Amino acid sequence: MPRSPRARPAVAQVVLVRGDDPALVAQEARGVIDRLVGEREAGLVVEEHGASGAELDAKAVVDACLTPPLLADRRVVVVREAGRLGAADAGTLAELVADLPATTFLVLVGGGGTVPQVLMRAVSAVGELVEASAGTGRDRASWLAAHLRDAPVRLDAAARARIQTHLGDDLGRLAGILDSLAAAYGAGATVSVEELEPFLGSAGSVPPWELTDAIDAGSTASALAALRRMLDAGGRAPTEVLGVLHRHYAAMLRLDGLDEVDPSEAAELLGVRSSFVAKKAMEQGRRLGGDRIAQALTLLADADLDVKGRTALPPEVVLEVLVARLSRLVRARTVPVR
Repeated sequence: MPRSPRARPAVAQVVLVRGDDPALVAQEARGVIDRLVGEREAGLVVEEHGASGAELDAKAVVDACLTPPLLADRRVVVVREAGRLGAADAGTLAELVADLPATTFLVLVGGGGTVPQVLMRAVSAVGELVEASAGTGRDRASWLAAHLRDAPVRLDAAARARIQTHLGDDLGRLAGILDSLAAAYGAGATVSVEELEPFLGSAGSVPPWELTDAIDAGSTASALAALRRMLDAGGRAPTEVLGVLHRHYAAMLRLDGLDEVDPSEAAELLGVRSSFVAKKAMEQGRRLGGDRIAQALTLLADADLDVKGRTALPPEVVLEVLVARLSRLVRARTVPVR
């Protein structure tokens, strides 16, 4: 019987996430934001400030917090790199957190320097301070055990030991690996060490068609291995990989419904020289069908926004989740787009 992910505790109206490891800070902040958003449409609820080094304007944050929600029951205002706030701006926000509207939730994410004490004291008085740190020794082991216990998938004993050995001090990667496993095998699935292994490794570069062929075959493990080799050894930027995948599915969409077209005509329609490439696009498009081609393009559009900074996840993790979900489209009749 698949195990359901453990329920997370409620989140205070004002939260400050801080820590020394940017990856762990981003991971904890993401969890807080996800719990605040719940089943709501994030685009209607969340407003970000200071992401990707953008100017951090305390007045704009105050205006966002005081603005009533539109088409939703709450606003979640996220301030990235709160350590960049000067004393005056921190004082302004400290006054704000003491009297937030009931429909506004404020998440302050550490980074960019030390968060001013006046703001930390204000948050401590009315909200919650979240320490995004794994600690050392037994604390680190306990941190890992707790996060694996609350994970969206269940790792067997061998897989737990393998991931602990593999990650070492780089625990900031844990959330991305677990998300990729859930995307590949489904929430609540039990994952063996053999199923985990492809999500950990890397090797030399591969040509783009090894990635698309693996996805088309529904082989998540092979697709993830190809992705890592393109990113690591191949040195391809995440946006380049997205371009490869977009062209792949756009070709299928262009040929969708043209059942009477032969490979040479398909190649002309696609503007490619090889009828072999066009034939592959035709055959895979027919296997997927129009609905799942559309789902794939929706997943790609969402991943493009995430790679460009809509979320705090590293672009490589966004791509891993994307590739896992694309490969699942081949193996299921209907996979809802999330």
